[in-house]
Amino acid sequence: MSLDPLLQLLSRKARISHAELAEWLAIAEDEVARRIATWEQEGTILGYHAVINPEISGHTPVSAFIEVRVTPERGGGFDRLATRISRFDQVVSCYLASGGYDLMVVVEGGDLREVARFVSEKLSSLEGVLSTATHFRLKTYKENGFLFAAETTTERLAVSP
Repeated sequence: MSLDPLLQLLSRKARISHAELAEWLAIAEDEVARRIATWEQEGTILGYHAVINPEISGHTPVSAFIEVRVTPERGGGFDRLATRISRFDQVVSCYLASGGYDLMVVVEGGDLREVARFVSEKLSSLEGVLSTATHFRLKTYKENGFLFAAETTTERLAVSP
């Protein structure tokens, strides 16, 4: 099943007006408003957010991607533990993943020590967590479809004999 064209546009340009959406999709503006309101009420649309460049804003939290291996629970699989992990304030995202680990957890903290404390005191100590591997974000090139660095063209110098 493909994503509704209106949802596609909203996922890329959430601030676009209902009038512009209606014009792009050749549907009535009140139809756009009705569909968006329905999606918000039923939970299809969970929220909206801005993608902020930390280098320009000056807000530079430490982000880490944490691979988590867990013991699945009888009758619940990974869901109960993943939901518990997701409720921590430091957790930005939590995904069930394939491969050598079970969950990919994205966390943010004020500094390296804060993230390390979260991993050692809260995440690793949870019953069912077998192991973690933490990878710190060093630089962001693209996030949620937005490029952070302006394209730079490197000019090659002429080589002369």
